[in-house]
Formats: sequence, C-alpha cells, structure tokens
Amino acid sequence: MNDRRAYDRRHSIIYLQVFDRDSGSALGNLVDISEKGVMLVSKAPMENDQQYALRMHLPEPVNGNYTVDFEAVVRWCRQDINPDLYDIGFELINPPKSFEDALESLVKGYMFTGN
Repeated sequence: MNDRRAYDRRHSIIYLQVFDRDSGSALGNLVDISEKGVMLVSKAPMENDQQYALRMHLPEPVNGNYTVDFEAVVRWCRQDINPDLYDIGFELINPPKSFEDALESLVKGYMFTGN
C-alpha cells in the first residue's frame, strides 16, 4: 500500500479549536493541516462522507480575522491511541483564499513539518 501524500502535512505545535459553523459546537483540535485536508482529534466519532461547514480559531489575526471558515468532508475516523478520543481526517472542499492565507501564517509560526 502506498501511503505517500501528494501534499505536505504540517503538525500543529499549539491547540487550534475547530467548530461546526452551523451549530457552534466544538468538534475538536487541529492535529495537522495541508493544502487539501485537516486532521482533528475529537471526543466524538464522525461518520465518513459527512460534510461540515467549519470555523477554525487562529492564534493571531490573519487579514484582520481571528477565525477562518472552510468546508470539508469526513474521509476517515478512527480511535486515537487514547481510547477516549478519535482521530478524524477531513478533505477540504474548494478551500477559500482566506484558508490559504491562514495556512501560510500558521506554517510560519505554529507548525512543524513531519517529512
């Protein structure tokens, strides 16, 4: 099985909360991020192929905003090494320019690459 990714994943060195924009509920914390997807660690499992409108809180403003909104679909969900948590992989749906700007800012100050 080929496990090589087409996009570099960057791992967060701080907790970045991600929320469901429709309900306002916290879904989890960002673990890693790429140009095409994000991985969260969450207290609750999520169903594959479920689409979400998400909002991520940023540690400092990007273009004057402390949040960035984006759409994503759950591609996989599995139990974390901690049995009380779940790792959830999301694929981004047409990420907006604001997401690209936030990613660039986060990589500079709050991420490390695992390659």
